[in-house]
Amino acid sequence: MKAKDLLLSCMPLAEHQVKELVQSYGVPVPQRLVLEGDESLPRRLPFPYPVAVKVSDPQILHKSEVGGVRLGIKNRAQLERAVSSMREDFPGKAVLIEVQEPPGVEAIVGLIHDSAFGSSIMLGMGGVLTELYQDVTFRVIPIDESDAYEMISLLRGSRLFEGFRNFKASKSALASLLLAVSRLGEELGERIAQMDLNPVIVYEDRCVAVDAKLLLRERSAALSSSG
Repeated sequence: MKAKDLLLSCMPLAEHQVKELVQSYGVPVPQRLVLEGDESLPRRLPFPYPVAVKVSDPQILHKSEVGGVRLGIKNRAQLERAVSSMREDFPGKAVLIEVQEPPGVEAIVGLIHDSAFGSSIMLGMGGVLTELYQDVTFRVIPIDESDAYEMISLLRGSRLFEGFRNFKASKSALASLLLAVSRLGEELGERIAQMDLNPVIVYEDRCVAVDAKLLLRERSAALSSSG
């Protein structure tokens, strides 16, 4: 079943399914491969090393805290060991293998359902800066292009998107991602309690959502709101 159909059926989504969903609305995500059950590794990956290996399951939202992430895997031997150990630690769970993106300026983009305002989109500086500075801004969706650029400009870290100290981060790529998330929220927001894309890594000419989590609203509340 496709990720969107799972969401419409109020079924929880694993990380790889959330990425399938957001990608269908235009959010860039890393190239990836999912191994279900005892599925074998292909002879060659369809993308280059280094890669990250993660457990991907709707019930495991904080993968790093339970040892569900392996980073910096540079060759086939390391990959086989990582997949094997992941299966020993999380038997029966899907394993997500994806391109490990290089460092860049980190942002967080999210959707929340507010009882007073409805579905809203959030933008903030990502990574450790999220908790340190609480540098975030919100808008009720839908937003347009001018809203997206205004949200970026309101961040205290907005100078990072203006070439501050040779940081090269594309404001237009981040604005496009915000508009994609707004489109998703406009169509499916009534089903979503919270969605986090964190970090979204922003480069000179693109951005990519490296991690993705989604929490469903209660089925009764979602169906009531959507009529």
